[in-house]
Amino acid sequence: MTQATYVPPARTLPLGVAILAILIGILGALLLIASILLFLLLAAHVGFGATPFAFFGVSLLAAVLLLVFAIVLLVVASGLWHLEMWALVLSIVVLAILWISDIISGKLLTLESLVLLALLVYLFLVRRHFR
Repeated sequence: MTQATYVPPARTLPLGVAILAILIGILGALLLIASILLFLLLAAHVGFGATPFAFFGVSLLAAVLLLVFAIVLLVVASGLWHLEMWALVLSIVVLAILWISDIISGKLLTLESLVLLALLVYLFLVRRHFR
């Protein structure tokens, strides 16, 4: 007698989540390139002794922040691509904060606000695909 085993259905990547992950990944890659270029520019200016300290400090802070945001975006894009629940929750929280800030600032019926709301609803509807 053979024993029956339950095999859960394979997880499928919804098209909208794939597009969102790719767009977030592209933004993360662009920020990574910008931070690297800023680091190189700072190194070149310091090497020539042409950078005042105040400018160097602000620019270094900007380069570090760009690098941190780039890494976070690339990690979130990877999480969305692999249907990780933490990436879904983080995306929903960030989108909700952005949408609420639009409402507070009086931009309820702008294209940005409507796109944020549509993304929120879509991510909520495809939550069953995430683990």
